Amino acid sequence: MSNNLPIILSIVPFVVFIFLLIVKKMPLIWVSFFTLVLYTGLALFYWQIIPSFLYISYGKGFFVALDIFIIIFGAIFFLEILKDLKIIKNISSYLESFSKDYRIQIIVIAWFFENFLEGTAGFGTAGIIAIPLLIGLGLSPIRALIVGLLGNSTAVVFGAAGTPIRIGFAGLNITSVPLIASLLNCVGIIVPIFMLWIITAEKENRKKEFFEALPFAVWAGIAFVVPSIFTTFIGQEFPSILGSVVGLILVFVTTKFGIFVPKETRTLYENKNINEEIKNKPTMSLFKASLPYGLLIVFLILGKIIFGNINIPINLGFTHNFSLFNPGFVFILVGIIVALIWKSEKRIFSSSIWTAIKGATTPFLVIIFMSTIVQIMINSGENISGFPAAIKLIAKGFETSLLPFFAPFIGAFGSFITGSATVSNIMFGNFFNTASIDLGFNVAKILALGVVGAAAGNMIALADILSAEAVTGMKNSEFKIIIGVAIPCITYLIIVGLIGILIL
Repeated sequence: MSNNLPIILSIVPFVVFIFLLIVKKMPLIWVSFFTLVLYTGLALFYWQIIPSFLYISYGKGFFVALDIFIIIFGAIFFLEILKDLKIIKNISSYLESFSKDYRIQIIVIAWFFENFLEGTAGFGTAGIIAIPLLIGLGLSPIRALIVGLLGNSTAVVFGAAGTPIRIGFAGLNITSVPLIASLLNCVGIIVPIFMLWIITAEKENRKKEFFEALPFAVWAGIAFVVPSIFTTFIGQEFPSILGSVVGLILVFVTTKFGIFVPKETRTLYENKNINEEIKNKPTMSLFKASLPYGLLIVFLILGKIIFGNINIPINLGFTHNFSLFNPGFVFILVGIIVALIWKSEKRIFSSSIWTAIKGATTPFLVIIFMSTIVQIMINSGENISGFPAAIKLIAKGFETSLLPFFAPFIGAFGSFITGSATVSNIMFGNFFNTASIDLGFNVAKILALGVVGAAAGNMIALADILSAEAVTGMKNSEFKIIIGVAIPCITYLIIVGLIGILIL
């Protein structure tokens, strides 16, 4: 028993984490805080970690979280400016007028628009904005929630300008991870197909309406995932953003020429209210509405080229390189420029800043707590007790020849309980890294399998489901929603896992 005690104590905090989150239904911020307190106590009194290494763990945890705070703050600030200036409303109006066919409208919004929002803002934003639009098109709230959650998946691999890989795997060698992950992301082609299956479910001629639009759904999947692979070479900040933009342009062109478009146009409304159509008409030109997004892409690319390799070294008893290229700064800059171009009122700045602070604070604290836990687990080997580091003890549980198959499922489980692929990667990234090295697997491939799985797990993320319910006014529908997305999610994970076995 004494030989197994270090292993048991390494795992206990995570058991407590899951118990408090799922059984006691405590907010993630308090769950992560109590888990950190528990791990700190174990590190001090059982592992007897050298105090300076505990300080290093807290310091590094803070700076990892600071990076993500800037990104989330900037993304929310940018989004609030766009919402206040009715830019998002206009973009959604143009997307709705893309085609009269409800199947095309829904896939364009739930796939391309959500992917773009996920690439720019992340953290549940895509679903919160897109799901009300889907209901407005005529989908029932439950189907809109399911379709919206499906759409918040594939793009999550590179969500919020590369945050899941950049922050989630901080401190690990991620050189090849973005490219491998983008190739694995080809599985995302199935997502629009599942969307189509769900939205035609209640129709009398379900099979006919499904198969009529199947070529478009397949083409929509290809149009996003293929460009996202090629844009990976620019940097991990761009695949979800540019993949959705290029994909939308490709689909726009083919739709205008009638390629892959259903022969018969079908609508959810038999007699749509004319006043509703007038109300949803754009109030600005497409060029003006899309200008902020164009500026965002240009500045992100320029920032990556100019500042991508410039770091500010920080030495506070430990070393940390703070990158001058943080997408959050770009979001803030573009938000300010847009507000000035639109000659908006000064109150927009103050309200957007306040909303951004409120929105970014909780994720910031959660990331501090979770990142610090991981750092303590890594540094716990620097002790006077003689016990191995907690990270090595837990990683032993990951050491199986089937790790390539299980890695996506482990990543998905992390997203399910935490609501974030980034936090999932923080939780499991170092385990994957250590287990891969011990088993002789390619570390980058295992990490890529983990992050793609975490993205798929976003479909069933409890936090995203609750946020989406709050936006639509629905309550206590979690079970129905999870059942609705379970088959697509499990199918996605099985395919990725089987590919993992083939490539390793």
